[in-house]
Amino acid sequence: MRLLSSSAACALALFAGCASGTDAHSDEPASATASQAPQPLHHAKHTSSGYENNYGHLPRESLLKWRWERFTQGLPKPPANGYRFPMAHPDIAWLQANRTENTLTWIGHASALLQIDGVNILTDPVFSERASPFSFAGPKRRTPPGLTLDELPHIDIVLISHSHYDHLDKPSIEMLNRQTGGAPRFLVPLGIKQWMNDAGVTNVEELDWSDETHAAGLDIWFVPSQHWSARTPFDRAETLWGGWVVKTPAGAAHPYSFYFAGDTGYSPDFRDIGARFGGFDLALIPIGAYDPRWFMRAQHVDPEEAVRIFQDVHAKKAIGIHWGTFELTDEPLDEPPRRLAEAVRRAGLPADAFTVLTHGETIHLETSNSSAATIGR
Repeated sequence: MRLLSSSAACALALFAGCASGTDAHSDEPASATASQAPQPLHHAKHTSSGYENNYGHLPRESLLKWRWERFTQGLPKPPANGYRFPMAHPDIAWLQANRTENTLTWIGHASALLQIDGVNILTDPVFSERASPFSFAGPKRRTPPGLTLDELPHIDIVLISHSHYDHLDKPSIEMLNRQTGGAPRFLVPLGIKQWMNDAGVTNVEELDWSDETHAAGLDIWFVPSQHWSARTPFDRAETLWGGWVVKTPAGAAHPYSFYFAGDTGYSPDFRDIGARFGGFDLALIPIGAYDPRWFMRAQHVDPEEAVRIFQDVHAKKAIGIHWGTFELTDEPLDEPPRRLAEAVRRAGLPADAFTVLTHGETIHLETSNSSAATIGR
């Protein structure tokens, strides 16, 4: 979810000087472009910088209209639990030592720890108190992280979906870069490598849609989503956005694959991903930050559309993310899981095929049939 979609965050971003608006092709020599084949269509009609979605531009709806509706209707309404979300208590020592069992721990929002084939992977790590360029203002965390930075095992790979503040958090990146035992391998969309370098991170690789790389013995692809990027009011779409596909290599004794969708509206991209990869053992799919639909539809799926993504990508199991942590849009913070359960029921799917976790909950991922069982509460 973009920081600029909240009024306070939008105002803060006008003064944000902590982020760099990078040239999307900063790693290419100036003379290379002319001799290369035409750029892909999502490279903003071959302009020198900037990106666009595969299936059309995002509409630019009125932020002022949305803010007025929120004010006059008293939105968002508080959750029924009064912001007291239950917290699980993962077995920290076990997670830190584990290199044999496949697990998933939901930290909160789009941050998750996956332990796959002995590799520790972290998605969109945000551990700060606010999704903001500042520590004193902006969307505040309503639920603490399910794991703290100090409680994490040694992280081998960090996957970044895009540049919005609730997905790319500078203090968290800097702390991970200084972890004991050496920095993780940071995999980022095109345009974010320079931002990483400016933050002192050098073990970083940036990818375009459909690019493949290999890290810690895993095969990894960067794939499209329908979204956008910005760190300030002046760098919209100058860095790419997307999701990640991770697979154990061919011939692995216990093959496993997962798909991290990042942040997205619904589009035919997901049918394309499902057709290309043939399905996944696990998918992490956003289910929150969707109201009002007239403003959010193009950039954020609701739970019903999340179920369509689950079906499009042919996942065996999915976990809903991007809810219950930062109060960014108009739906009550505890609504997405209820709507997801109803959407799953209406789709005729087993209740546990696509569900949610408690903050901090760890589940064991079975490689044989992708079933999952809680191993830390």
